[in-house]
Amino acid sequence: MKYHKIPHSSLEVSKICLGTMTFGEQNNEQDAHSQLDLAFERGINFIDTAEMYPVPPNRETQGLTETFIGNWLKNKGVRDKVVLATKVAGPRNLPYIRPEMALDRRNIHDAVEASLNRLQTDYIDLYQLHWPQRETNCFGQLNYQYQEDHSGVTLTDSLDALAELVRAGKIRYIGLSNETPWGVMSFLRLAEKHDLPRVVTIQNPYNLLNRSFEVGLSEISHHEGVELLAYSPLAFGTLSGKYLNGARPQGARCSLFERFSRYFKPQGIAATEAYVQLAHEHGLDPAQMALAFVNQRPFVASNIIGATTLEQLNANIDSLDIELNTEVMEALQEIGIQYSNPCP
Repeated sequence: MKYHKIPHSSLEVSKICLGTMTFGEQNNEQDAHSQLDLAFERGINFIDTAEMYPVPPNRETQGLTETFIGNWLKNKGVRDKVVLATKVAGPRNLPYIRPEMALDRRNIHDAVEASLNRLQTDYIDLYQLHWPQRETNCFGQLNYQYQEDHSGVTLTDSLDALAELVRAGKIRYIGLSNETPWGVMSFLRLAEKHDLPRVVTIQNPYNLLNRSFEVGLSEISHHEGVELLAYSPLAFGTLSGKYLNGARPQGARCSLFERFSRYFKPQGIAATEAYVQLAHEHGLDPAQMALAFVNQRPFVASNIIGATTLEQLNANIDSLDIELNTEVMEALQEIGIQYSNPCP
């Protein structure tokens, strides 16, 4: 396993992070513990979760992911060897999590206490705002449309609440997720101005079909040291090629849930075909090639992989052993120009 020191922190994380949003939906607790065992045995020390998981979110399963992880941590006794990241849900239509959801003091404090309880730990290493308080471009939305924010909750309010939890020792570092360049720079400016905790990571989607992170956020990563925790590196599994020609493998995420159609746009399918063909031409597994591309990007602190089987998990971790050569990287860039960000 390879490890990486996150700038502006003492966190040293595995370059592969175990994503867990299937725990409690596609994976039961036994499956989840088997994945955690395998990941830990192979050197993964970084686990990412969220209070709203599993996905798709619903009232009956909300919180199960953290509960499964908490039971595993308690049984294994390895809390001090794991970098644990979770997230607070921002305002959206999820009233069963908390009424009147917002990224204000009450919601953030209540969310942290609930996560600590489910995770059976006294502290969270990295606590992330799952999505912004404001309406903005995230989850595939483009063409930003300004809307008045009537919540009365400011970025400073969120930082103040997080600062209280840092001082209390309940969280160590803070991060953002599904954020924009304006959001990241605003959080950094406010932290410096008011002597509040500095954002150390950003967790956004990044894969061969969605390289929008490179447009503005990668420069922030370079100059400010706010590096990427890349989620959806296989674009919901589409970059493996398993959904090509209309295939819908039994039990696969995009076969089970119609809501995951983000990567099935015509240009996305055409790009996927080109990437899969390129992998085959070079004797590479398409999924491992796609993951290796993300692993090699200079602004990526850790690549968040998810799996539903141990076989998939092993293969995904093995992507760290693949070093894409200049010929393959140049070919990937050519395809990326031909099909520019088909599925942002």
